[in-house]
Amino acid sequence: MCYNIAFLQKRLENYVKRYEPILPHDLPSSKLVKKDLPVYYFVSGFEHPVLPVIANDGLYFSQWGLIPHWVKDENKIPEIMKMTLNAKSETAFEKPSFKKAINSQRCLLGIDGFYEWKTINKMKYPYYIYPSNQDLFSLGCLYDIYIQPNGTTIHSFSILTTAANPMMEDIHNTRKRMPLIISRDDEKNWVKPDLATEEINQIMRPFPESGMQAHPVSTRLNSPTGNRNTPDAMNPINHSLLF
Repeated sequence: MCYNIAFLQKRLENYVKRYEPILPHDLPSSKLVKKDLPVYYFVSGFEHPVLPVIANDGLYFSQWGLIPHWVKDENKIPEIMKMTLNAKSETAFEKPSFKKAINSQRCLLGIDGFYEWKTINKMKYPYYIYPSNQDLFSLGCLYDIYIQPNGTTIHSFSILTTAANPMMEDIHNTRKRMPLIISRDDEKNWVKPDLATEEINQIMRPFPESGMQAHPVSTRLNSPTGNRNTPDAMNPINHSLLF
C-alpha cells in the first residue's frame, strides 16, 4: 500500500524540468513554471492533497483519491475517494473504478520518498523509503476526470501498487505491498494512452531494491492527530531505540 509520501519539490519549474522529455513541447509556459508548490515532508492520502501529475498531454493538479467519471451521486464521492487512494496492479483491469484509466489514462507522480510501517511484536515502526540515486521516485498512477453537475472539472488520481520486493517485504511485513515505481526507461511508455495491455503488465512489476534506501523514523508518525508535516519526519533514528 502507499498512503503516505514526501513531496519536497517547492518550485514547479524544477519539477517540470525533470519530466520535460515526457511533457508536450508547448510546456512549460512562463506562468506555469513560476508557481510554488506546497512542500510535504509527510502527507497522508486521506488528506486528499492536490499534487502535480504528469500525463501524456500535460501536467495536471490532481486530488489524491480517484473519482470515477461515471459517479452519479456526489454525496458518495468522499467515501469513494477513501477507497481509491491505491489501485492494485493485479486487479486494476477488472475494477469498475480503474478499468478505463488503466487502459488509457495512466500518469506519473514524482515524489521524494514514501513511508511504510514494520510490525514487530504487534507494534508498528515507521520507515522512510527513498531513491538510492537521490532523484525522484516516479510512481505509476491512474487518473480520471470528473465533471460536476455545475460544470466544474475535478482531476483526481490513484497510486498503483504491486507485490513487494525483498526489501519492502521486510519493512511492510504484514501486507507485503509497495507502490508501483516506474523506471526512467519506462516513464515515456507508461503515459502513452495507446500502450498495449501486455506492455502495461510488463511495466507493472516490483521496483528493484537496489534502487531504494530506507531508514526508521520517529514513531510519532503513528499518531494522525499531531502535525506530522515537519522536516524531522524524515530524520533517521537509531535502531537500538526501537528494539
